Amino acid sequence: APVDLMRDTWQQSVARVDLQHDNDSLRAQLAALREENLQYREALVASGRLQRIAEMRDEFETPMLPMEVVGQDVSPWFRSVLLDRGHDHGVRAGMPVVTDAGVVGLVTATSDNAGRTMLLLDRQSAIDGIVQSSRARGIVRGRGTNRLEFEFVVSGAEVVVGDVVISSGLDGVYPKGLRIGEVVDIVSSPYGLTQKAILAPSVEFGRLEQVFVILWRAPTMDLLYEDPDAPAPGS
Repeated sequence: APVDLMRDTWQQSVARVDLQHDNDSLRAQLAALREENLQYREALVASGRLQRIAEMRDEFETPMLPMEVVGQDVSPWFRSVLLDRGHDHGVRAGMPVVTDAGVVGLVTATSDNAGRTMLLLDRQSAIDGIVQSSRARGIVRGRGTNRLEFEFVVSGAEVVVGDVVISSGLDGVYPKGLRIGEVVDIVSSPYGLTQKAILAPSVEFGRLEQVFVILWRAPTMDLLYEDPDAPAPGS
């Protein structure tokens, strides 16, 4: 009986060790499968982005450079992001930044391999916009929050909740027809010549990962952002 007891105890111990080993192996396989599944999902997302890149390049004649968002400005006063390409890649301050969803902002500074973009949400940001349906025109400004402000001239053109505001192209900075946002509220001003509407941005800035820099800069931007590589006057 003592021998049988010892043999049973030994067998149970060996079985527990084998079971623990099998569990560890299964956990490792499960972790590997999860990682593989994550990579597949990321590949699907990336393939969708590549298709959107091709579609946007076909839509705009101006060359566009895809870039990754690698950092965000945590300051409460400014809304900007850091991009992974800069001066060495042809990016210059004053160039527009967009996604397939709409306007992101404007490049404001570059180093050799990085660029800073002021988001459309920033209080210093402004873009000439037009309501897609009624063609009411005005200026879209950042509020420092996740909403935009659209100030338009009251001239018989009606603006209602649900209207889509796009870039007019008249500011000479952004191409015409890019989505800016959708009207979510109207701020009435019965005695003024202008009214204000609150827009929800078309771009989901909280999920911003990849953007496109339009490799073109308006002549007015040349006055604001000097190019260090440009030849000096008279040279």
